Amino acid sequence: MRKTYGILVFIMLLCFGCQWQLKPNDDDAAAKVSVARYDRIESLYLTTGDYSALQQMNTYFPMQTRTLIEDVLHIGKVDDPETNSRFFRFFQDSTLQRMLVDVQHEFSDMDDINEELVSAFERLKEDMPALEIPHIYAQIGSFDQSIIVADGSLGISLDKYLGVDYPFYQQNYSNDQRRMMNRSMIVPDCLSFYLLSLYPMPLEIVNSQKGRDQHMSKIQWVVNEVTGREVFDSDNISAIDHYMKNNRGLSYDEMLRSSSKTIFK
Repeated sequence: MRKTYGILVFIMLLCFGCQWQLKPNDDDAAAKVSVARYDRIESLYLTTGDYSALQQMNTYFPMQTRTLIEDVLHIGKVDDPETNSRFFRFFQDSTLQRMLVDVQHEFSDMDDINEELVSAFERLKEDMPALEIPHIYAQIGSFDQSIIVADGSLGISLDKYLGVDYPFYQQNYSNDQRRMMNRSMIVPDCLSFYLLSLYPMPLEIVNSQKGRDQHMSKIQWVVNEVTGREVFDSDNISAIDHYMKNNRGLSYDEMLRSSSKTIFK
């Protein structure tokens, strides 16, 4: 079955205005990949109003808190004295309170995701030794953005991965969208957004649907390879697979930087 990835492309295109800044980590970073559970402290504050939890958010996750409040939720400036109360009140909506509980239940354990991330980044590092590994953390948004890449970090909004049958999704998203909003898509989405930050779409193809599809297909082919799963499937990806089998010495980096005209003849 062909996987619909138009939604992923659309969401990524919305991120072009952001500045992607990935900082270098240790050489052994791939072996140390683990999702930091910022979402747990966030959830504690938003469900109980525990001020110590808010202090921990600001002390141990200052960048993540600023990004969440200012860039994801657009609630206000993090240093505004009124922002904390607005942040808390925003999540008192019954739907969001239910979601906070559901996220903690669904993602009480993320060992499987950690293991897949480690494996995928190790495979990327084998082919791309200079690859920089971002700090990865989990957060909770309000059903808007799924993956955030900025300031050397990659944030996973767990509220976008509660499963195809999640009631709020059924009421607000199409079938094609909901198929992408499940646990199995977390690692592929992380890799897709991360690689797109390193290999953004050339300006000359931004306004071309064909060009955008071909560029995204190159990234998605790499994601398939490093996850060992056929997450994405399309005629473009099949063309890339054929091209790479005929050019076995070509690295991921070389393929991603190459002109699409070379591959899609």
